[in-house]
Amino acid sequence: MELGTGTPSTASLLSRIADESEARNQLEVSEWRNIVTWADANTVDQPDDAATVRDGYLDTGVPIAGPGAPLVSEFALMELIAVLDRTPDGGRLYVGKILECAWRLPELYAAVLDGNLAPWRAMRIAELTHPLTQRAAAWVDHQLAIAVESVTWAQIDRLVAEAIARFDPGRAELERQRAADRRRFTISDVDEHGLVYVDALMDAADGHDLDQTITRRAHLLGQLGDTDSLDVRRSKAAGELARQDLSLDLIVSDPDTGEVIATSPGRRSVLNLHITDTTLTGDNPVGRCEETRGPVLASQIKEWLSLPGSTIIVRPVIDVADCTPVDSYEIPDRHRTRVQLRDHTCRFPSCTTPATRCDLDHAIEHSRGGPTCPCNLVPLCRRHHRAKTHSTWSYRVLRPGHYLWTAPTGARFLITPAGTDVIDPVDSPEPERP
Repeated sequence: MELGTGTPSTASLLSRIADESEARNQLEVSEWRNIVTWADANTVDQPDDAATVRDGYLDTGVPIAGPGAPLVSEFALMELIAVLDRTPDGGRLYVGKILECAWRLPELYAAVLDGNLAPWRAMRIAELTHPLTQRAAAWVDHQLAIAVESVTWAQIDRLVAEAIARFDPGRAELERQRAADRRRFTISDVDEHGLVYVDALMDAADGHDLDQTITRRAHLLGQLGDTDSLDVRRSKAAGELARQDLSLDLIVSDPDTGEVIATSPGRRSVLNLHITDTTLTGDNPVGRCEETRGPVLASQIKEWLSLPGSTIIVRPVIDVADCTPVDSYEIPDRHRTRVQLRDHTCRFPSCTTPATRCDLDHAIEHSRGGPTCPCNLVPLCRRHHRAKTHSTWSYRVLRPGHYLWTAPTGARFLITPAGTDVIDPVDSPEPERP
């Protein structure tokens, strides 16, 4: 029954959705089959970290699944990930989980191919079994194959823990000893509101002491008249705790000679602000802060500048398109900053490594007359810089910020500030140089 002219009924819509969901699942399974076939054709039979010469270039077999799965060509893997339109790290994990299933969890892999196990469930199981020995992974595979769809994730976790205890009894103790090495205290990038997320994994005693200190300071702020919520006051208390340390002129000296080894001069912040004349006059009080990667209000900047005990260095960047070459191969800081602020990330297809952690590559080699100037400098992370230097991956600059990459098989990728576009190497004409 139709709800109206040209409007399908709910039942027909649900049927169509179910059909499309089934078609999507079949496409995903087909992709799995093709990736496994690709791995068969791009296996490098060698010990870990060994290198071999393939097609005239030094290549390395990389292990992206657990013990017993094949090593695959590093450069071929880069191309596969680019064609899949995934980030380098995300694509490596994705392909690795598929190989984990195909080689180390064959019963679960067969269930995926038969449509009895959703690929996403198999991939999550593969993530858990990746560090296991071959015997332990095979045992988990057989145990789960009996009724994998009805097993809960808690049961799977316990099954993996049992496999470790059964087949690798020394590992549990080793993991316990290594757990402390995973402690961390990380602070995220600044968001558009001038805020950060703090994430930590701490020793229980340290965490308890920190919680007690922050709680005590937060209550003290309330007693002193701060009317913000307890959560906000706890956040402020953590900042005060940090500034109390940073405000001290800490000196570390050699106990024997008295020589100063290190000093901590207190708080120092660097902001890269993109502003216009209207920002300065107040007609349009919005600029852009590179650290927040978004707009920032003048009021927020004033708040940052007014924090007590702070030394603020504001670095204005006038024109990121400035092109003034220097004679040397070494890249001056002003050029490095302009390139980083122009491109933001590694310019390999779909790579998201921040430009601040990348090498700056001379697009035209300096030894061949390529100038050391922003228009000839491209940020590449170490992995993709190596691919460009030691394999047949290549690129050319169409104009600053726009690059055309060519893979070893001839596939091409257009990199612009908007992202990565895959170009058909046969049907699509090569973009003309502006």
